[in-house]
Amino acid sequence: MLTDVSVNPPGPLTPGTPVTVWFKVQFTSTSGKTFPAGDDLHFITDLDHPQWDYTIILDGIENPRPRGSYRSLDLSGFQLSYPSKVSETLRINLQGTAPAVGRTSNITIVRVQESARNGNLIESSVVSRTATVVNVGEVPAAVAGMKDNLAAFRSDIDGKAAMGIDTAAAESAYAEASRAIEAAVAIPSAQRTEALRYLDAAQEAIDDGETELDLAWARSEVAAAHLPITSVDALVGWFRGNETTADDPHLSAIIAMREVAANYHSNANDLVASGQYSQARDKAKDAFAKGNESYTLALQRQQALLQEVNGFAQIGSGVRSSGLLVMFGIIGAALVGVGLVVWYRRSHWDELW
Repeated sequence: MLTDVSVNPPGPLTPGTPVTVWFKVQFTSTSGKTFPAGDDLHFITDLDHPQWDYTIILDGIENPRPRGSYRSLDLSGFQLSYPSKVSETLRINLQGTAPAVGRTSNITIVRVQESARNGNLIESSVVSRTATVVNVGEVPAAVAGMKDNLAAFRSDIDGKAAMGIDTAAAESAYAEASRAIEAAVAIPSAQRTEALRYLDAAQEAIDDGETELDLAWARSEVAAAHLPITSVDALVGWFRGNETTADDPHLSAIIAMREVAANYHSNANDLVASGQYSQARDKAKDAFAKGNESYTLALQRQQALLQEVNGFAQIGSGVRSSGLLVMFGIIGAALVGVGLVVWYRRSHWDELW
């Protein structure tokens, strides 16, 4: 049984820090022996340059053993097995240094485990103590990475603003992330956990801001998709408001396209409500395309009808002009006839004179 475990220094370690560990193993009687004769006891550490000093204490008498420099201290049952009437304690002093780590992580300061005669591990025997080793370069690296994330977020905000999208919520999140990064930079290197907490808060703010930006973009696309539908509705109203066009055979196709666009638009709104912003934008594009198709068809038909009406007006105007010319021709002919009669009469009287 592992007792009196002491690790100095306590708490998080930095690479290269000297570490000293003291502990005891108190043996109890097992089948008439303090320890099974065929089993082995293993002491394992992740510390660099380990030095093991151990002493077997039998009935209060200390029996020091030679120092060992190895990753694992292995003691056999032959060394540890005594009659159960003997009081046996193992005292161990371990010295080493905290290893270098690629990222802050936990290491095993000491692990105690027993293996049976056949070499299999006895799971119930495992006892371990761990400590956190801090990568001192982790915070500066994390700060640099977070600044890159913030710069990318800034670029995304500016791009969406140029598209006319509302970026107010994203700007607020950007300011919050900036403050958190500044706070992390101001934290002393020894307070790594606190600094990383601020960086986590910065990333959370960026993530929230990106979500708000995505939402605003989706809403903008959905709003734009409704414009051609509104335009179609106005043209349909024009058709139905004129007695001669209310039953136009092209109107049913126009309205059918408009209904498809309206359904797409409704689906896009539902997707926004459920947080599926990318899918909402795709559906809004479908709504815009179909609505624009319907509007184009309606506009072309309206223009065709108006051209027909203008053509009739021009024809009517031509008929009126021709009538006037005929009338003027008749009047002219009549006047010519009167003139001839007058001339004839004058000539006839002149002959009589």
